[in-house]
Amino acid sequence: MPSRRRKRDTSSEDLPTKKSRTYQQKKEVATEFNKKRCLAWFHEYTGASEETLGPEGMEKFCEDIGVEPENIVMLVLAYKLNAKNMGFFTVDEWMKGMTELQCDTIGKLQNRLDYLRALLNDPALFKNIYRFAFDFAREKDQRSLDLDTAKAMLSLVLGKDWPLFSYFHLFLEHQTKYKVINKDQWCNILEFSRVIQPDLDNYDEDGAWPVMLDEFVEWLKEKSNEGREMRS
Repeated sequence: MPSRRRKRDTSSEDLPTKKSRTYQQKKEVATEFNKKRCLAWFHEYTGASEETLGPEGMEKFCEDIGVEPENIVMLVLAYKLNAKNMGFFTVDEWMKGMTELQCDTIGKLQNRLDYLRALLNDPALFKNIYRFAFDFAREKDQRSLDLDTAKAMLSLVLGKDWPLFSYFHLFLEHQTKYKVINKDQWCNILEFSRVIQPDLDNYDEDGAWPVMLDEFVEWLKEKSNEGREMRS
């Protein structure tokens, strides 16, 4: 989950995990979920009276469970907690989400990480997580994502599986027209990545794609033509 506190590379989904505090390669004995234990766990990352886990606590939490903050599984966890702000979990979000996951300790959550990753393999759930990422990452007084944040989040959610992602990222880097990405553009980028073939053979110029994607296709075709001319 990209942090607002400092920039890091989000180009890979499967970033190496850290060694967790005491549970690395250990299986915790199953115990019944306990809300008091879950709340006490939350307060390990906050003050006793604080109701929001912030960036510093989030960094320690990620270290404890052995996951880099930029790993996509943190986005899935935020989705399951229905978190509203990137880099923060409120106590209500934590308690509701962890109760659903039946996790009240580090070890129990570690044992659920494979389940959280597997949610990404369900196309419908992935679409929900992708849409969640837009609202999760945007500043709440803005309706759109600033371009740098959008590029980081797109790299996180599409960088591994969309064959044209590196070209789209390059397009965003070089263009100067767009400073933000709105929700309609964001949602259509996912649809485009799913239905348009890497060779653009099934791309319809008269289709109802946002202008940004039409311009990306035009840019990519120009790049391809330039490459062919250089080889001829």
